Amino acid sequence: MAEGPIPRQPSDPPPERTTSSPERVAPPLLRRLWPLLPALSLLRRLRLPALSSALAALALAGSGVLILHLVQRQTGTTGLLVGLGLALLPLPFVLGSLAWLNQTARVPIRHTLFCLAWGACAATTVAILANGWASDFLLAHQGLRGETLGAEFATPLIEEVAKGSALLVLLLPLRRGHRCEPDRPCGWLRRLLWHRRGPERPAPHFRPAPAGRQRARSSPRTLAAGTVLGGVTACGFAFTENALYLGRAFTADRQARIDAIGLGQTPSLRDFDGTVHTFVLRALLSPFAHPLFTALTGLGLAVTLTTARRLPARLGAPVGLLLAMALHGVWNAAAGLGTDGFLLVYGLVMVPCFAALVCFAVWAQTRRTRQPAAGLPVGEPPGPSTEPPADPGVDRPAAPDVDPGSDLR
Repeated sequence: MAEGPIPRQPSDPPPERTTSSPERVAPPLLRRLWPLLPALSLLRRLRLPALSSALAALALAGSGVLILHLVQRQTGTTGLLVGLGLALLPLPFVLGSLAWLNQTARVPIRHTLFCLAWGACAATTVAILANGWASDFLLAHQGLRGETLGAEFATPLIEEVAKGSALLVLLLPLRRGHRCEPDRPCGWLRRLLWHRRGPERPAPHFRPAPAGRQRARSSPRTLAAGTVLGGVTACGFAFTENALYLGRAFTADRQARIDAIGLGQTPSLRDFDGTVHTFVLRALLSPFAHPLFTALTGLGLAVTLTTARRLPARLGAPVGLLLAMALHGVWNAAAGLGTDGFLLVYGLVMVPCFAALVCFAVWAQTRRTRQPAAGLPVGEPPGPSTEPPADPGVDRPAAPDVDPGSDLR
């Protein structure tokens, strides 16, 4: 009879686990992460701005590839190339106007390039996807009325928020480089976006006021910076949108021409009337439409971040965004009013708004040219002179040249 295993008594000590070497013990977390330590040390040596810039560039490049794919699905390859070529024509004139205004704002080139790429890639990707979802939802629940609601309400809301978010993304690394202190009216925006503490360099566009001097109004440079950043973002958005609409019109005209040739009709240049009309409407009559809309958002955000008055600081950003969406909605609604209604809206709404923006740009440029001559800091009004009158018989040393932007670098 085979003997079974002898049961262990409760009083017996537990058996000891024998190991041939200490390496058989489960390695701790540090030993598992040992191969990754060189990479972690490299990340610690990298500066955070460089890493964030690389991630932003990769994200914008990915959204650029995605938006090209989305546009190519609607226009075809030939239509995409034709649309991109035609959309490039008005771009130098709009960017040249903003570059002239940038002489007052002095926005760095890296910020303008970021805004341009954001508008052309990220904002258009969000807009084309969100507009499609909103249109399907409204058509399913509102029928034919949903198309009107989408064009006049949903589209302006989606597109202006997508474009205006570039300004907030651009201000995220600046954190404390603006004048929204915790006890200021716009401190809620700072508490929402910035949390870290520590010594920070003043932001180039939204610099804090000197100690003991609080300006009640925003400086011309600050307002011009908001206008330039918003306008450049809208330029990129308008470029991609024009490429989409022009490429779609060209594809439709080309298909109609092929069908006409198949029916035995003689081809002519009038077969591309749809492309010509789209180009005249979007590239010649309204190249500044989107920059005008988003410039209102930039102006409102600049007022919120820099003014010392309580009411403008609280209402600047939301009012600017609401005005941009309202003007955008009126512009979209004008397309469904026929030729007479469109020209009426164009002459009574768009032209005066654009003229007001031009007057603001001229005023800001004039202030910029006058301030260096007076030797005053940017945005400071001239005060009463405290120096005694000059004696014509005494030679005084020449005053040193004052660079109003030296403390902004």
